[in-house]
Amino acid sequence: MIRVLLVDDQPLVRTGVRALLERDEGIEVVAESENGREALADIDRHRPDVVLLDLQMPAMDGLAVLRELERRAGGPASGADGSAGGHVDRSTGRGARVVVLTTFGEDDNVFTALRLGASGFLLKDAGPRQLREAVRTVAAGDALLSPGVTRRVVERLADTAVAPGSASRLDVLTGRERDVLALVGRGMSNQEIGAELHLSPATARTHVGRVLAKLGVRDRVGLVVVAYETGLVRPGR
Repeated sequence: MIRVLLVDDQPLVRTGVRALLERDEGIEVVAESENGREALADIDRHRPDVVLLDLQMPAMDGLAVLRELERRAGGPASGADGSAGGHVDRSTGRGARVVVLTTFGEDDNVFTALRLGASGFLLKDAGPRQLREAVRTVAAGDALLSPGVTRRVVERLADTAVAPGSASRLDVLTGRERDVLALVGRGMSNQEIGAELHLSPATARTHVGRVLAKLGVRDRVGLVVVAYETGLVRPGR
């Protein structure tokens, strides 16, 4: 059973999302929070697997929640195999993986949320099937990196000048690892990367894990950010 915490200041939104999620017998909404302060308390109390987090809330917004979770976890907790690290509770070993609920009008905040460790994001007008699939994807340890959603926003945000010297961060990577990072930055799965580079999906997954370790990045979302920030991938390329 996947345990979900809903965090949104609008009761109607929470009610609608709960109803859609609980049509799946494998998903249970364990609590609802109307602001960030309540969310942190509910995360401690209920130990959810997935947190669906709104960004714009009174009392304490979603970015502040992510910053506090990052502080509690003591920094990135990435999986060596390329899975989403989530925010690990050091006392229990369980991780609460965060999916940000957003609109395209909040692009800047979304980018900040990804850098703070969100495992992905979902548009508030997503359909029922997409909502449930997002929860299952993140709960399974994968970052929510669909070409139709995450990649579009990251590309839009990345359409800026590359900071001088940022590309030197990639000096620790081999040529093959740079190729893998570029394909991750374009939103490709391990299977797609394997097909592109003539590797097995397992070998592609191993390369992704090595890139994560060398760059000290939490998960595939973080790799996408690095790929754009260093200029390895640019919009339209």
